[in-house]
Amino acid sequence: MYATRASPALNAHSLYAKHTSQAPFSRAVNTFHRRPTRAPLIIRAAKDSNGPRVAIAGVSGAVGQEFIRVLTERHFPYSDVKMLASSRSAGKEVVFDGETYVIEELTEQSFDGVDIALFSAGGSISKKFGPIAAGKGCFVVDNSSAFRMTDGIPLVIPEVNPEAMADYKLGKKKGGIIANPNCSTIIALMAVTPIHRAVGVKRMIASTYQAASGAGALAMAELEQQTRDVLNGDPVTMNVFSWQYAFNLFSHNAPMTNNGYNEEEMKMVNETKKIWGTNDVSIAATCIRVPVMRAHAESINLTLCSELDELDAKELLSKAAGLKIIDDRASNRFPTPLEASDKDDVFVGRIRQDISQPGKLGLEIFVCGDQIKKGAALNAVQIAELLL
Repeated sequence: MYATRASPALNAHSLYAKHTSQAPFSRAVNTFHRRPTRAPLIIRAAKDSNGPRVAIAGVSGAVGQEFIRVLTERHFPYSDVKMLASSRSAGKEVVFDGETYVIEELTEQSFDGVDIALFSAGGSISKKFGPIAAGKGCFVVDNSSAFRMTDGIPLVIPEVNPEAMADYKLGKKKGGIIANPNCSTIIALMAVTPIHRAVGVKRMIASTYQAASGAGALAMAELEQQTRDVLNGDPVTMNVFSWQYAFNLFSHNAPMTNNGYNEEEMKMVNETKKIWGTNDVSIAATCIRVPVMRAHAESINLTLCSELDELDAKELLSKAAGLKIIDDRASNRFPTPLEASDKDDVFVGRIRQDISQPGKLGLEIFVCGDQIKKGAALNAVQIAELLL
């Protein structure tokens, strides 16, 4: 039974809307950049009796709410929809495509008759229910880290490697799991992949400045509350993080690993290699949590396999799908998290030669992208579009 319609309710996305922008080889033989690619398909259909039956698992969370919004914005075709969450959220109401639905508790029976399920309910939930859903013939697009590095499960950014899921189609394959990459990986590779295709990337060093949204709705609320606390001279509320977040920054809160890198940093390393289909690239990352609401920023330094002039790099990036260039040196105007918030595109600027490297083998760029949107929900919905 699909989610029942209820009396009119507030759009559940409104909690997050106020946080949006107000003002957005051998190395010489690089097989990756030779692969044919295509721009992601944009479907314009909305509710359709012939459309797939869709479920959203984790609908009450920040990304779950963004799923609702992105599906509506892109007029994703569907014949019916289930809104799923934990027992704590069951019975609450959400608005989707102008109609009100009641959230159902996520159970093993939730995916009976479902064609596509968008998951953002945490890794443990995905590990339990993802295979169950796939076993019932459902295509699972999972936003957690549960399956990203699992052999045989595609890890996909539609603008980067759609060919990884070429065999995943409704009516062609009966169910399966596709993994959504980490938000920082998506935002970085949207900008770096066109360069990698053109000349090859030998080494990538990324420093990230990550927003509260990456830690979920409670972290966003805590940043807002802490800002009030500090400005009012009150004791600082700390329920989510062990450090003051407002007017501060700290090393990403992901667990540390034995090599001195945290799990977030290693996700960028390992996921990039899987998406590009090569181990022939050296990658290191430093991930920092900063007091920004919902868009990540990244400073990326590249060592290239072949020389690339900064002007040619700028032209290359200006033609890439899903990117917007903001690179005005005269006005000192470059991407900002606020400007990137609530936008589909990843913004790229500070495009310049790395003067510490010989010739034109080094390049520096600065990117900003909405973590909830392209870093999570939008990418997942684009994957779902490729299933059609």
